[in-house]
Amino acid sequence: MTQESLHCDIAIVGAGPAGLSAAIRLKQLNPDYHVCVLEKGAEVGAHILSGAVLEPSALNELFPDWKTRSAPVFTEALQDDFLVLTSTRSVKLPTPKPMKNHGNYIICLSLFCKWLGKEAEKLGIEIYPGFAVTDAIFDENNKIIGVKTGDMGLDKNHEKTSRYQPGILLYAKHILLAEGCRGSLSKKIIAHYQLDKSNKQISPPTYGLGIKELWEISPDQHQLGKIVHTVGWPLDHHTYGGSFIYHLENHQLAIGFVVGLDYQNPYLDIFEEFQRFKLHPKIKPLFKNAKRIGYGARSLCEGGYQSLPKLDFPGGLLIGDSAGFLNVPKIKGIHMAMKSGMVAAETLHQGNISTYQANLEQTWLWQELYAVRNIRPGFRWGLIPGLILAAIDTYLFSGKAPWTLRHKIPDYASLKTAQNSKVINYPKPDNTITFDKLSSLYLSNIHHDHHQPNHLILKNPNPDLVTYNAPEQRYCPAKVYEIHQERLQINAQNCLHCKACDIKDPFQNITWTPPEGGSGPDFSGL
Repeated sequence: MTQESLHCDIAIVGAGPAGLSAAIRLKQLNPDYHVCVLEKGAEVGAHILSGAVLEPSALNELFPDWKTRSAPVFTEALQDDFLVLTSTRSVKLPTPKPMKNHGNYIICLSLFCKWLGKEAEKLGIEIYPGFAVTDAIFDENNKIIGVKTGDMGLDKNHEKTSRYQPGILLYAKHILLAEGCRGSLSKKIIAHYQLDKSNKQISPPTYGLGIKELWEISPDQHQLGKIVHTVGWPLDHHTYGGSFIYHLENHQLAIGFVVGLDYQNPYLDIFEEFQRFKLHPKIKPLFKNAKRIGYGARSLCEGGYQSLPKLDFPGGLLIGDSAGFLNVPKIKGIHMAMKSGMVAAETLHQGNISTYQANLEQTWLWQELYAVRNIRPGFRWGLIPGLILAAIDTYLFSGKAPWTLRHKIPDYASLKTAQNSKVINYPKPDNTITFDKLSSLYLSNIHHDHHQPNHLILKNPNPDLVTYNAPEQRYCPAKVYEIHQERLQINAQNCLHCKACDIKDPFQNITWTPPEGGSGPDFSGL
């Protein structure tokens, strides 16, 4: 079977808010552009997961008439609460300025991206779901001129089966990488061109892992448009993280927990911390007569301004979370992803991709990212100092402090050894409010063909399981990694594509690669 080759003007890898906004803006600028979008999920939105609260600034620019286009943006943010939790109490504090949501909307990001995809197709944009991009194609001058999608129908020994289909080669004048946080091709391109080493001031990136559940709750517990964020318990004061609770339409509740992947205790299990959080006396009443209907997990880029790599490379640009555009204190990145895609499109239209960053620096995106640059790294001194430093930076200096705090080390280097760490004993699930990982996976609608090759690659097939007591069995929210007979077993069919293993493994022994196109979770509606 011969390998198919396609050609277009602009190829976009990833059909999230960044990639689709870039595609739409390109066609708005020139309807004759031939734009192709490749998406590894089985359909647009299948692999998209966020809280999510949408700040509509970029949407207003992309589609000023979005309210008449049936956009799935319904629930206005009506109330903000910010709580500091102890094990038994909650203290309500004034909502920090960056976290105020007046004028924003609580949305389902997967449904929002489905809508963006339909709007893109109306403009003649070609979207190919189920195509997982695995590699770049370079010319003799080291310029990226295309991408390759993975082969389909290989067995575990990489032998061709009866359903074998070779990947396609998609050639383009320009490539936009919009894969989201820790995208596999973006990671390769950043390393290939050393984009993260182009400036000595670039800090190591830092990440968080977010776990989300969707519930149908009792009408007497539901408050449409209410937004709650918490910090503190069950985390100790030296572990960055907190929760979000969003009241959507139809008596639905989106609740989640995010923990910085720079945590130090190898016995910490983010999934279990989330389950424990739901039992807090302030939170538990929400689940009276409630039903859990969705589950998912995803890593977040938390490095911010000082961790941005060089954004252009020969033949292409990084956009959205492939670059790291997330406002951490706001806990929002959708508007930034969309804006970066739009600016990338405008830069391509102007004809000089090297001006992409300069063009971004003239927008509200850059100003917003710069203004909050010190808040995340300020928490390395602990919760209370972090809150104080955030208040000083926000209210005293208005984000213009004469210093920039740096992220010191990558997340994988932050773990203490098991010998020097305290074991954490988590309670058993009650299967009413708290659950185990495997029963949660059922709600993620995961599909991987069990015969396909393992997409989680170990550089050392016999890793050290003693020094950190195999933390991959705890930081993974999908029970992909288990220890059997003193060996590491990989249940790749459980993978939620969260990328935590690729980020947090202390030996950097695990490389996440895309499985067959269309494989993985389906977060539609979550």
